[in-house]
Parts: sequence; structure tokens; C-alpha cells
Amino acid sequence: MSTESAIHESIESAAQAVGSVWPLHSFVTANPLAGFEDQPFHTAVEDAEQLLGGDGYPTPDTFRAALDAGRIDRDILREELAAHGDEREPEASLEAMAETESAGRSETAPETDQVDAVLTKWLAAFLDQGQADWSMPDREEGFYRAFRTVATYDSEIPDEAADLPDEPVEAIKEALDTHPEGEWEDIFRAQLAALPGWTGFIKQQVADEDAWQSAYPITLAGYLAARLALVEAFDAPVPPREMPGEDDTEDSVPVPELWLRAWEQSYRDDLVDSLAEAGAALDDREPEPRPDAQLVFCIDTRSEIIRRHIEATGNYETHGYAGFFGVPMRYEGYDSEATVDACPPILDAQHRVADRPVETESREHYDQWRATLDTTKKAIKRLESNAATAFSFVEKTGIGYGAVLAARTLLPGRVYDVFEEADERVPDDHEFCEPAVDHDPDAGHELPAGLTHEQQVEYAATAFELMGWEEFARVVVFAGHASQTANNPFDSSLDCGACAGNPGGPNARVLAAICNDEAVRSALRERGIEVPEDTLFVAGEHNTTTDEIELYAGDVPPSHEEDIEALRADLATARAGAAAERTGDMGADPNSGVRETQRRAADWAETRPEWGLAGNAGFVVGPRELTENLDLDGRSFLHSYDWSTDDGDALEAIMAGPMVVTQWINTQYYFATVDNAAYGSGSKVTHNPVGNLGVYQGNGGDLMTGLPLQSLMSADDEPYHQPLRLSTVIHAPVERVTEILTENEQLQMLLDNDWLSLTVVDPEQEHRAFHYDEALDWTPVSAETTPTAPTATAADD
Repeated sequence: MSTESAIHESIESAAQAVGSVWPLHSFVTANPLAGFEDQPFHTAVEDAEQLLGGDGYPTPDTFRAALDAGRIDRDILREELAAHGDEREPEASLEAMAETESAGRSETAPETDQVDAVLTKWLAAFLDQGQADWSMPDREEGFYRAFRTVATYDSEIPDEAADLPDEPVEAIKEALDTHPEGEWEDIFRAQLAALPGWTGFIKQQVADEDAWQSAYPITLAGYLAARLALVEAFDAPVPPREMPGEDDTEDSVPVPELWLRAWEQSYRDDLVDSLAEAGAALDDREPEPRPDAQLVFCIDTRSEIIRRHIEATGNYETHGYAGFFGVPMRYEGYDSEATVDACPPILDAQHRVADRPVETESREHYDQWRATLDTTKKAIKRLESNAATAFSFVEKTGIGYGAVLAARTLLPGRVYDVFEEADERVPDDHEFCEPAVDHDPDAGHELPAGLTHEQQVEYAATAFELMGWEEFARVVVFAGHASQTANNPFDSSLDCGACAGNPGGPNARVLAAICNDEAVRSALRERGIEVPEDTLFVAGEHNTTTDEIELYAGDVPPSHEEDIEALRADLATARAGAAAERTGDMGADPNSGVRETQRRAADWAETRPEWGLAGNAGFVVGPRELTENLDLDGRSFLHSYDWSTDDGDALEAIMAGPMVVTQWINTQYYFATVDNAAYGSGSKVTHNPVGNLGVYQGNGGDLMTGLPLQSLMSADDEPYHQPLRLSTVIHAPVERVTEILTENEQLQMLLDNDWLSLTVVDPEQEHRAFHYDEALDWTPVSAETTPTAPTATAADD
């Protein structure tokens, strides 16, 4: 292997230790320790602590609070401790844990701080996505060459670091001249981990190959070349002082791990018991009348709350399906300056779908409003850049501006009303556009424009097969979701994770358009999916901040007008109930639920517009009837699935897709809670947005990588989110699940290494529960249960 190939291979391997970071406008929740998932959890967090400086477990105080609140069952905890030779009482165990608590990341060398200060300054300038008025020169040549250009003129950069070779690999070779090849990967890992936020962002830019990366390319090799040159010039440490994994303690399970397992089992036992009991009741259920409407929501935990309240208002069924509705698309809104990949980050977009105007009068109204808005934005931009003009402007309009600022601060509820009234006067895209779903072979885009007939049929069939549908109501609603906040850099973290941090309404519109197509319905009938002629598919969007559900049903046929109006009235009732429940969780008066959610949506000083997915701990895969009478407290992802209509393919797709995505979300919330400084982003109060791509804490440094404190904590020292790993419960034959795991090494690795847990409620064994241990072995949850699932040996045979 050539030296150049060896360098690139070492860089690629070293970069696995740093999690990907997405820009704020499409914030994606992901496991920050994804590169460690091939190790047992307790080993991974120890290695990550040495490399990244982050704690991997809740503090003793957090465990103590959970124990005192009854969230950790004392008997379960004692059994867990005793199983590992620890006979101490919980209080004594906590005291010992506090005495050995990690001191956190050690201080970096002053020379390394100098390297970081120079690099972050130029990384921010190079990667800026439209915020800066003056761009860094030579950006189109790539980061390394642009850095070479400015280094000569930067007084903070020593002369020797400014005199760089033409190519980054040559600069890396020079920096590694005195280090044997066996050290290269460790050196790269340490240098990449020094600024994990910027490294993770670069890593994701390279993977995405989006418009910014195409225009202004950056590579990890180019970044490392500049960094190593500065390291040498400032005489900063090159190899890491302590290599992760040197003290291998894989066989020694730390005490915090035992406490965490006990906490998770305490939660899981209650969840599994309720689901097993509900499963047993399914066998005696009488057939129910055709529902008035079926509503399909994202599997998001926030949907669990609104679904309960909707079903309480009438003869409605609600279902859960990944919020991109199975269509991996790149979406282009009407008059939009950019496209977005509206699908999970584990998938690549396969289709380009644009909004196409079909109604002239509303479009003209929208265009006039848009032109006025653009003119206003340009005027404000000029004011921001021209001090003399700004003074005269403020002198003439200061009173009016002051009134607006005061209203924003003191009367956010009234501001919400004003914006709502304005919004009603201005048509939304969906009111005069329809998604161009039909395939256009002559569009000339990077991705195919639209979808072929065969693809449309496949996406529709997949949705109904995964959810196990055999009956359709007169109205079927696909409800995407989005949030509504003011002055919130992390607003996309509250949008749909399955749509890569974007609103889910466009995906819902695409699937509804597909399912209303007569040719698609005819093809579905040939596949055994009978959609009645009187079934109307409607798209909508759930505002998770206010719990309002907007139906995109402006052109409903007369035959369904009464159905839609009745549904809208019941959705308003459900909204009131859900908003009251959620505002109570936020410490506000439940009696003012709707008004309080509106205030939070409009208040530009509100650091917690909603809780998002905080509290998530479970993922339930099963029929709607399994959870319809349960209050899961907004803590469970819910995916509809009927084992009796599936041969295993649908379940495999759910486990390989949504289960992995929910594990990403869960671990992001977990790590940001246990160590917000290392894996989160600190307080919103001190956030400093940079380059339209991320935030600093203060006036510079590393990009923050995760969720802010206000998304996780009800007080500085009181977590709202309970940091637990995901407990997945599947209603299906345990033998079927074993077969899927046998064929999927990645899923088996996540389970064997304790990154999430899996319990199966088996409908073929009287709905008894079996918990996955490791190596394809299962343990019956109750003593009287005798498992008949294949063992690891049988599966291997």
C-alpha cells in the first residue's frame, strides 16, 4: 500500500470515533458514540471518556433522585448488584460511586489551545453558509488551499505553518516524518477528537455532498494537514497522551452500569407487563365497526399523546409509521431557494419532488406577499450593514420598533394571534400547489424527478403492509409533524427526525397523492390490498408545539365534506386535551393549555417552547389495539405492526430502519443529559450562532454537538429527561424475531453490546414475554414461562 493510501485509510478509520454533526437547519439526532457501537456499552463509554472527555453515566445524585422517586425498584437493584458480587445496600453503593466519580476531561495544553483558536476562526469563515457579508477568499479551491492563502496574512500563524506544500497529503507526510506508521491512526484520532464538533460537521459535509460542499469543498485530510502544521508550529502535543483502550476492563462491569440496568429494568417491566396484559386481551376482542377515520402519525413520542386524545373523541383509529411515510425524497418547495432531503439519515434520497402550482389566484396572492417580504428583508439587511442609514431609520421608526419589541416580550400570545391572522390571509404552498409525483424523465436533475408508477405502488403497498392494514375508513389522514418556535437556533431538532430535521407535511402530501391515484389503487388490488372506492386520503401536519393539526383538505369532494368538518371539530377537542397534558408537564397551568402553547410558540425569550422527545425510553412495535387503552406518558415511540399479516419482511424492515433511528434519537438524548458539556450544547442563554450552521458557547471554540440544557433539564440540577437506553418491545413470535437477528449482524451487535434492549411479547405463546440476553438467547420474563425460541446453537445449525 502506498503512503498516500495508508494515510487516507488511517484517517477514515480514525474518524469513526467522532460522531457526525449536521447543520442546525437540518439538525439530526444521532448517537454521538456511533463509532463505538462495536464495543460493549460500558467499554465504549470508558474509551470515549478518555478520547472525548465525556461522562458516560448519570451522576450519583441523579441515581439517588430516581431511587427516592421510586423509578428504580430496590429489589431489582439489589439483584443486579448481587449478581456482580456487590452485596452493599443501595445507599452504600451510591456513596462509593460518588467517591470514585470521574473528574471529567483534563485540561488541554496551552499550545493546543492556540492551535484550536486559529483553526476554529478559519473553519467558521470557510464553512459559513450565508451569514457573513464578506467571504473567505479562495473558498472554491477547498479548505486546505484557502487556508494556505490566508495563513500568510494571519499574524497569529507562525511563518513555518504558513509555508505549506501544494497538497494536503504532502503536508501530513511532513508532519508525520518522525512517527512510525503504526502511530498514525492514533495521532489522527486524537487530533480529530480535539474539536469533535467541527470534525463531526466536516465528516457529515463530506458524506452529504450537498450544494455547499460542492461549491466549497473540505475534507478531513485537508483539515488535518492544516491542523498538524499548526501543531508543529506551536509545538503542541502530537500523539495522544493516553490511548483509549489501554486498560481493557471489558470483563469488569462498573457500578454505574449496574444502576442503569436496574433503572431500565424497572421501567421496562412496567411497560412489558401492561403490553402483555393488553396482548392477552386481543384474543377475546369482538370485531369493531368501520372507523370514521384513520390517522397515521409519525412514530415520534409526541404523537402518543395526541393519538390518545383523538381516539377518546370518537370512532377513530390512529396508527404509527415513520414520519417520512416511506418516501425517501429530496423536496423542493414552491419558490424555495434550496432543497432538503426529507428522509432518515440512514437512507439516501431517491427522488426529487417539487411543488407545482395548480391554482392561479392563490399563487398570485402568495407571490405578491413574497415580493413584499423579500423587499423588507433586503431593506433590513442594508440597515444592518450601513450604520448611517440605520441611525436615521431608527430615529424615524424607533417608537414603532420599540412597540414591536415590547409586544414580543410582554404579549407573546397576542403576537401569536397577529401572525395567525396574517397567515390565514396568505395562502400556504399546499393551497395552490400539488407535489409533482409523476416521473419526468426529461427533468435533468441529479435525482429522478418524481416517481414511476411502479414505485408509487410499492411505496403505498409498503406502508399498508408494514402497518398490517386490512380495512380502510372513509377518510385516511397521513399527518406529518413540525414545530413552531421563535428565536430558536435548535428549531429543526423539534421537527421530524425521520425527515432529517424537516417538517413532515410534504412527505404526507406525497403519499396521500399517490394513494388517491386510481391507477395505484388498481395495482394495489392486484396485490390483495383492497382500498374502497369511498376512501379519501388526506394529508395534514401536526404542530407539536401547539398540538394543532391542520388538514390539507381544501378541495375535498362534496361526498366527504361532512366527514372532514366533523374530524376537524374532534381534532380541536383532542388538541385542547393534549395541550393541557403537555403544559402540565412543563409546569404551567393545564387549564390554559392551548393558550400557553401558543405563547410558547411566539415568545422569542422562551427557552423551552416544548419538551420535544425528552422522556423517550420505549419503542413499541405492534397492532394499534395493543396500546389504545394505555397511557404511555409520551415516552414511547409507537410503530403499527400486525404479525398475522406479515411473513417477516415487514418486521425486518421496521427493526433495521425505525428501530435503529429511534436508538439514535434515544442515545442523543441520553448522552446530552448525562454530560451536556461534552455531548450537548449547554444553555441557550449563552448560545452564539455561527455561520448558519451551528452554535458556540461564548464567542468561539468548538461547535456544540447536541441538545441544549433546556431541552433536557427542568432545573440546573434536575433532569426532566430520564437517561435510559431504549427498551424495544415487539408483539410478534419470538422465533420470527430470532430469524431476523440471525440474518442481521448489525442489529445483533447493538443488542449484544447493550446499546438498547429487546423484549418480545409472543402471540403464539399466550402473549408471554421473552427478554433478549445475548447471542440469540432469550430469557422468559416470568418464572412460569417456558421459552420455545431457537437458542443460539439451534440458530447456528
